[in-house]
Amino acid sequence: MAGQDRAAGQDGAAGQDDQLATAGLDGADRSVAQEHDFRGRGGVVAGSARRGMFGAAGSGDTSGYGGLRLPAYAPLAAHRPFGSWFDELTDDLLAALDERGVARGAVQQVVVDRGEITYYLQPDQVRDVCQALRDGGSLRFELCSSVSGVDYGAAVPQRLHVVYHLTSMTYRRRIRLEVALDVPGDGGMDDYPHLPSVASVYPTADWQERETWDMFGIVFDGHPALTRILMPDDWAGHPQRKDYPLGGIPVEYKGAEIPPPDQRRAYS
Repeated sequence: MAGQDRAAGQDGAAGQDDQLATAGLDGADRSVAQEHDFRGRGGVVAGSARRGMFGAAGSGDTSGYGGLRLPAYAPLAAHRPFGSWFDELTDDLLAALDERGVARGAVQQVVVDRGEITYYLQPDQVRDVCQALRDGGSLRFELCSSVSGVDYGAAVPQRLHVVYHLTSMTYRRRIRLEVALDVPGDGGMDDYPHLPSVASVYPTADWQERETWDMFGIVFDGHPALTRILMPDDWAGHPQRKDYPLGGIPVEYKGAEIPPPDQRRAYS
């Protein structure tokens, strides 16, 4: 076990070194490095590297933040034994998929991090996997407590992720499912990735999928009424995508007028 721990630590350190190296690159070199890291992870990307702070560049920064380099944190795929009840659960899940004729490849990757397990799924299989997790006698994940979106930015492959948190009230267990999606076309605000809705399996996902569509522009195929839930029906764009303009309105405060974010002083 000590040897396995050391090997795992070396693998993790190597992954962090790769990410640190990627964080310091620009343009095409950075894209190549990210693509290499993407392939090395089996086709799953989570997180993006950051440089500097507040979007400032070339301004004679004296705060020290301009030299900040943060790697993209993305835990590497876990290997058995996972520990805790995770091995038993994974065996039961794979057996349930076999019973339903769903390919085991529907589970793209398993990540164990901070005592939690995450299953990365193939997008077109998410409904089938949820059905197996809900109905399997040794699984019984009866509740989908949340569906949410993440945008890692236009420079990251598979920039949009959908995250599901499932709870088994029978066995008092919680797991996370995650799906990574490419934005089709040129990746603009009017380009929408598609994903099967799980509202027919988990009714609680109904409004949560509507919110994810509204904020991130992810289309849930098969949803009974995929309409906006936070923004007006005629709203243009999806406000939590990273390329959405800041916009805003001027605000009066103690006799002064604060301009909207996109009209304030630029530091770059």
